[in-house]
Amino acid sequence: MATKAARNEEKLPLPPRDDSVAAAEVSLYRNVLNIRQEHGLEHLGISFFDCETTIQWSYNADHYFHAASTMKLAVLLGVFREVEHGALSLDAPVHVRNRFTSIVNQETFMLDLTHDADPNVYGQLGKTLTVRELAYWMITLSSNLATNLLVEVVGIATIQQALDELEIDGMRVLRGVEDQRAFEAGLNNEVTANGLLKLLRLIAEGNAYSRQACDEMLQILLDQQYRSGIPAGLPKAARVAHKTGNISTVHHDAGIVYLENRQPYVLVILTQFAAESTRGTAIADVSRDIYRTLGGLIYE
Repeated sequence: MATKAARNEEKLPLPPRDDSVAAAEVSLYRNVLNIRQEHGLEHLGISFFDCETTIQWSYNADHYFHAASTMKLAVLLGVFREVEHGALSLDAPVHVRNRFTSIVNQETFMLDLTHDADPNVYGQLGKTLTVRELAYWMITLSSNLATNLLVEVVGIATIQQALDELEIDGMRVLRGVEDQRAFEAGLNNEVTANGLLKLLRLIAEGNAYSRQACDEMLQILLDQQYRSGIPAGLPKAARVAHKTGNISTVHHDAGIVYLENRQPYVLVILTQFAAESTRGTAIADVSRDIYRTLGGLIYE
């Protein structure tokens, strides 16, 4: 759908007409089917909510996907739950080690540090980092080592409790990262587009515990370093507070998009493809289409 947003950036949004929204939904649905076919996706899940106009749209949004690193959003939420309850300090030191316990038979396992994206954490083995530092590297460079350390600090039960307390359905967190025994037993973290959208909406709207907690989580998410997903489909001026998730057959991105002179919108795009397929640009393509469609609604 063509957009006039680029040449009307200073205008205040107008309430979209019901018939315009309906037409946009049809257009988005057709475009999404084309994107799914073009990229050979086995599964695609999308959930969208615009805080400015309250427009919402979804596609296959209750389908469960392997969470990959999007589960780190739940870990972040669990950390700030404990901080808000006074059970944990962001400045508390954590011993950096590479030795964890599987949820299957309580076997010990280690992470393959050659695959960890973040030397800022594994470079500190044998030393300490604060909870705040671990949370930052867990999100911004998707450190698996930081994630597992924080999972042990707060506990899986607390992470799931945080999700349950805030009535975030569609997210199941069972374990940390690279627990191969659990993976082989089919015990995996799973998410839906709607579940991730609910979590991010609570943060964006200041309702995930306190406003201060939400602001601190947003600051971390805004520093995300991997930008080939949602941000790649947006103007350079857009700011995106988001978390990606990638393993061999899934590529996800879930974020809050900030544009000038308006409230943000929340967008979650989950993709699954065959093992022989390349990752491609499906997420960026969907992100671009959502942005253009929203612009067309507001500025038509």
